[in-house]
Amino acid sequence: MAREPREGGGRGRDRERNQDRDADDGIVDKLVTINRVAKVVKGGRRFAFAALVVVGDQKGRVGYGAGKAREVPEAIRKATERAKRGMIRVPMKEGRTLHHDVEGHFGAGNVVLRSATPGTGIIAGGPLRAVFESLGIGDVVAKNLGSRNPHNMVKATFAALQKCASPRSVATRRGKKVPELFGRREQAPAQQEVQANA
Repeated sequence: MAREPREGGGRGRDRERNQDRDADDGIVDKLVTINRVAKVVKGGRRFAFAALVVVGDQKGRVGYGAGKAREVPEAIRKATERAKRGMIRVPMKEGRTLHHDVEGHFGAGNVVLRSATPGTGIIAGGPLRAVFESLGIGDVVAKNLGSRNPHNMVKATFAALQKCASPRSVATRRGKKVPELFGRREQAPAQQEVQANA
């Protein structure tokens, strides 16, 4: 019994559906780097392209992915799909910066991320900037202290972001309330005397 050929193929329709969904979600993607790689075979070299992409909704979710293909657009598409599958949520303070300073390591990559005051902007270079813009952080200071390889830099940044915690999550984990975490500050002796006299 012969199969009837399907019209249009399933893959194209799925891709269109995903693109529509992404347009609704407001996910932005940033191409961090693209690299031409060669595979040496019997007849010579076969060239392909390796892409690194960062995606995010600019509201606290971000992901990264790498893709390789014979053509640039296909490599970018593969990387973008992988990035969307592996998105993480990062807690942000006032929706603009990190709650605390944090370090991240991956291989030879080593980054330091610091929370910043309003109006500071994104002080970070290259691959780190792409991650923060996709994440939606407005004020942050970041420094790369290790490998300059974009893959290591991005992975070290994600390692740091996964360590970030909000006061609420820490309080829940420790079975306390948020004000108890910060504690009451000790009053100066002069203030204590004034209160005692009053």
